[in-house]
Amino acid sequence: MSEPRRTKFYRDKLHGKWMGVCAGIADYTGLDVTLVRIGFVVAVIMGSGAPLLVYLAAGFIAPDKPRELSYDTPADQKFWQGVRASPRRTVRDVRSKFRDIDRRLADVETYVTSSNNQLSREIDSLR
Repeated sequence: MSEPRRTKFYRDKLHGKWMGVCAGIADYTGLDVTLVRIGFVVAVIMGSGAPLLVYLAAGFIAPDKPRELSYDTPADQKFWQGVRASPRRTVRDVRSKFRDIDRRLADVETYVTSSNNQLSREIDSLR
């Protein structure tokens, strides 16, 4: 059996009402589950019944969301929803954050290694 992936669509029976398809769609897309449910009901009322068939097909075909993929924090949930929505943008954002951290670390290193007499006195006074 393959290892569960955070970027795959799963039915979310833990947060679902019936089969967990709407909750899975909400988790996958980052939309509010209530909006997905309302959209589904409107599509069923306005449509010919195809949305209901698609829902049932997804309910039987899509696997259940593994418990190990539950989110620890809302920040984790937002991150993984961003990865699913736009992997390239997520990679770009992570690289940007690392560049910013690297720049800030370089500034700290420059300050610490400079010939700053006041800093030297403060360090000596701590010893």
